[in-house]
Amino acid sequence: MQIMARLRDPATGCEWDRVQTFDTIAPFTIEEAYEVADAIHRRDMAQLADELGDLQLQVVFHSRMAEELGHFSIADVLTAVCDKLERRHPHIFGDAADGGHHLWEVIKAEERASHPDKSALSGVALALPALERAAKLQKRAARAGFDWPDIEGPKAKIREELDEIAAAPPEELEEEVGDLLFAAVNFARHLKIDPEEALRKANRKFEERFRAIEATPGFSDLSLEQMEQLWIAAKSAKGAGSEPSSRD
Repeated sequence: MQIMARLRDPATGCEWDRVQTFDTIAPFTIEEAYEVADAIHRRDMAQLADELGDLQLQVVFHSRMAEELGHFSIADVLTAVCDKLERRHPHIFGDAADGGHHLWEVIKAEERASHPDKSALSGVALALPALERAAKLQKRAARAGFDWPDIEGPKAKIREELDEIAAAPPEELEEEVGDLLFAAVNFARHLKIDPEEALRKANRKFEERFRAIEATPGFSDLSLEQMEQLWIAAKSAKGAGSEPSSRD
């Protein structure tokens, strides 16, 4: 906090740090969180330590800007999260007989009930990745009773959205593709699969296989059919995959 205060000093601070705002720093905060997740995926503990430091820097940066404006300090931030952890674990810090994730969700729901926005969807952050936010919105709606009774509903919805894309005029295609993606998230949710993590793994798989075929001498001069054969070979080498190629 002392270093950040010095960097933010209006007269003697860093010319970049002192002009930043919540809005300009927010994208870096999101990026750093994903870099933490990437280090965890790679089990790179040295890199994880470094990335956690970068993520902590984001908390320090936002807290310093808030303190300058008289809103709150980093002490307020830490006090609030400590209070929240104790409040949501009454079986550890209170008299509740048992706890777990269900009790955590019950307490969160009670907290939302006291919020001015009474919607079951309140508090689902707009800045979340779109797939993750779609899943959270659907889970909230499901808790309120608005959900398909089984997986056949989401499956049929995907087919319906594909048909609507096929019939849509150009100006409506973006909306219809969005509806298809939303339906795919719903399908994943009913399969108890995290769509964000599933797509992240699919991205990694595509990248690994593309890099493998891209290393072929003269790759850029190959025909699409030849590239497709390399792609099939790469899939076989890594084990049978299920995702379609770009050609499909």
